[in-house]
Amino acid sequence: MRSEDIAKLAGVSRSTVSRVINNYPNVPEATRAKVLEVIERHHYEPNSFARALAGKRTDTIGLFAISMNEKENARRIYQNSYFAPIVDLVVDTANARGFYVLIHTVYSRNDFQKVKQAFQQKRIDGGILVGTQKDIELVREMVGQGAPLVLIDYDIAEITAERLDKHHLAIINSNDYEGTVEAMEYLIGLGHRHIGIIQGRMNTYSGRERYMAYEDTLLKHGLPIVKSSILQGDFLKEQAYAAVMDLLDSGEELPTALLSSNDDMAISAMEAFAERGISVPDDLSIIGFDDVQLASRVHPKLTSVSLPIEEMSKAAVDLIIRICSGEQTGFSTLSFPTRLVTRDSCKPLAP
Repeated sequence: MRSEDIAKLAGVSRSTVSRVINNYPNVPEATRAKVLEVIERHHYEPNSFARALAGKRTDTIGLFAISMNEKENARRIYQNSYFAPIVDLVVDTANARGFYVLIHTVYSRNDFQKVKQAFQQKRIDGGILVGTQKDIELVREMVGQGAPLVLIDYDIAEITAERLDKHHLAIINSNDYEGTVEAMEYLIGLGHRHIGIIQGRMNTYSGRERYMAYEDTLLKHGLPIVKSSILQGDFLKEQAYAAVMDLLDSGEELPTALLSSNDDMAISAMEAFAERGISVPDDLSIIGFDDVQLASRVHPKLTSVSLPIEEMSKAAVDLIIRICSGEQTGFSTLSFPTRLVTRDSCKPLAP
């Protein structure tokens, strides 16, 4: 329902509806009451984003990190090996284009209200959403109310299925499925047949894509999917470490190779194995994902699927500026290729 519909039902002009919504004083009380009654009866929610953005541009971009599981230590997300370089790249790219960046972490639904307020109070022109956990309901609400957004690591099919006006929306992803397949084919080429995985969060696009590619590649080669070798890590170092320790304590047969859905979990797994006297790669090969800086500094150096973080971050800034300026008027998606970087954490399986 639009403001025009409210005006017709209340028997007033559209401008009168606007004055009531914005609480202007020069509206007769009887008229105000009539309009408010229609609004309440039809559960009308005015497009506050559109009203706010109709004013002067702020030349400020919002960068919102969504990480529901990090609230116990709010600083951890800035130390996150995936998010931290995105912050640096977005800020540097935006500053070079003459834009400021407002950074905000989102830990709960209440925090999303602060994101909405940033638009409503005209503190930002548009926003980039990125993180390790998503809530499609909240994204749907923001997109539905007209917030110019670029989403990083969101399921394109899930968003396009929504009946929303997406002319102010763009999605940027990496080809995680293809990158995972490349990593799995590499391990299989080294002779590994029992390959485990440390999963990321399955309510994220990247977590699902990486697991599906893992499973599909095993099925393609007729290799077993061993339940005990599917470890729940949720992209968190501590959880991955605990999952590996649980596997070692269980007495179950260990895989000869392990694919980790991010580098942080892979490095934690290597620490756990080392504590139990299991050598990487002599006893077990490991591949990570993201190719963070630490991957080339640990011992052994970690083989990893490299994400094009720099290209994705710069593209996100470019897209949100174009959306806010009106240069980008249609829904758009970008996918960037990954690349397997081979180092020292994998070796051929001994015959």
